[in-house]
Amino acid sequence: MTHHSIADPATSTPSAAASRHGGKILIDALKAQGVERVFCVPGESYLAALDGLYDSDIETVVTRNEGGAAMMAEADGKLTGRPGIAFVTRGPGATNASGGVHVAFQDSTPMILFIGQVASDQRDREAFQEVDYRAMFGPLAKWVGEIDRLDRLPEYVSHAFHIAQSGRPGPVVLALPEDMLSSHSDAAVVPAANLPSGQAPDSDVTAVLDRLAAAERPLVIVGGSGWSTEAATALGDFATAANLPVGASFRCQDFLDNRHACYVGDIGIGINPALAERVRNADVILALGTRLGEMTTSGYTLLTPPVSKQSLIHVYPDPSELGRVYRPDLAVVAQPGAFIQQLASRVSPSTNTARATALTDARAAYQAWQVPQDTPGDLRMERVITHLNDVLPDDAILTNGAGNYSAWLHRYYRYRGWRTQLAPTSGSMGYGLPAAIAAKLRFPERDSICLAGDGCFQMVSQEFGVACEYGANIIVLISNNGMYGTIRMHQQRHYPGRPSATRMVNPDFAALAQAYGAFGATVTRDEDFADAFAEARAAGRPAILELQVSPDALSPKMTLEGYQAPQPK
Repeated sequence: MTHHSIADPATSTPSAAASRHGGKILIDALKAQGVERVFCVPGESYLAALDGLYDSDIETVVTRNEGGAAMMAEADGKLTGRPGIAFVTRGPGATNASGGVHVAFQDSTPMILFIGQVASDQRDREAFQEVDYRAMFGPLAKWVGEIDRLDRLPEYVSHAFHIAQSGRPGPVVLALPEDMLSSHSDAAVVPAANLPSGQAPDSDVTAVLDRLAAAERPLVIVGGSGWSTEAATALGDFATAANLPVGASFRCQDFLDNRHACYVGDIGIGINPALAERVRNADVILALGTRLGEMTTSGYTLLTPPVSKQSLIHVYPDPSELGRVYRPDLAVVAQPGAFIQQLASRVSPSTNTARATALTDARAAYQAWQVPQDTPGDLRMERVITHLNDVLPDDAILTNGAGNYSAWLHRYYRYRGWRTQLAPTSGSMGYGLPAAIAAKLRFPERDSICLAGDGCFQMVSQEFGVACEYGANIIVLISNNGMYGTIRMHQQRHYPGRPSATRMVNPDFAALAQAYGAFGATVTRDEDFADAFAEARAAGRPAILELQVSPDALSPKMTLEGYQAPQPK
């Protein structure tokens, strides 16, 4: 009997394939990397790649704007830990996509953006829609390349996947000259990226454990990328054994189940004052994966650079980040998800009763901060979020962009599982809708809820058609106060009584949903929200609920009418 073995494309290098055009070579390279879905707006500059996708088993999701495609790819990268893939055409297609690349860069999300480019024999003539992508995307991406030789295309793709996922993950941009894609070659496929473990040496693990064991007022701040469900579980086990309070950096609230006894809240915009004081008074801070950026440090005041008064243990996957803003007392180069599992496997249970008491106090302060504070209006966001807490399953995914509406979500929603929060640390408006669509396509069995302001939603409202076309039955909750609320809040603080450029005239959002054949309803009172939300969940279609909220409710703790400007001394 003859036995035949089949080569695994992920572990072996196939022999040279038959000659095919560059678009097919590119798609074969993506398949070898395990790509299952790409997001795009079609363009004539990469017709060969579209042809390569035609008979592949990679799903092609066509969006309405390149910014939506890039943000969907970024969200998909967040959800999977593998590079999200977007294709856009040259010139205006690339400039439209740049917002999603910036989100991926600041959020350390693996992503690859492919851009059509003018033919190589037309370069530097300012040909139609020609852009120098290395110059344009240089500050926004980890690496920008342009593939001039078809026989090197598999090499470039392999390099892109390694760069996007190694060290501090992030976006890569590859430009594809039109004549290169349409040429033919027998270039062989390169196997999937082979990544380092991300673990630290045992000596670093020991040093961190020793410093934490000796601390009197330790605090862990988690964030960044390179995490997983297993890492989130290890974080909870480690914190329990060591009696460590855990705070989440800006928009990283799903890194530890918020019901966990060691979770003490989010360290970001609108921080609990009691938690802010705990950060200031900590004697040792373990910064695990977070850059300790402006939002997490309250404008670099909770920890003062370059040398904080707190002893800083900084664990980060990119050595160039360590010491860039804060000088650490102990610097560890490691992926945070891998490192927390190393810590959890070696930690000894703490017997420090004072630390146990402090942890109990910190948890109690978080729970007190969770009690909803009433804001003005007949429909109040704190009641909306409380209801979401009560009815959504633990694996529901909630997304949002930028705006004061998100402050209620961040303060009152309790995230119960890893990767149930998708929000941009870059503060980009318009992120929530494309992210919710990407989440529903990736996990169709899970609830995907987008929260957006009226301004935030209208940045990308056309992408709702993508949800309808692909059967992504998301629910969009639009907090409609008729203005750019965040800017109005800042105006009231700095230029009270002088509003400018913040008023909005909005469409009937429920009617917009219905025009797409989706479910749409308007809610104006607290008592009507539960039924409307239940109807939206049961509709079997994408849904929009327009929440008409009071413009006086600027934030969970600030009203427009009641705000008094600081008096001159």
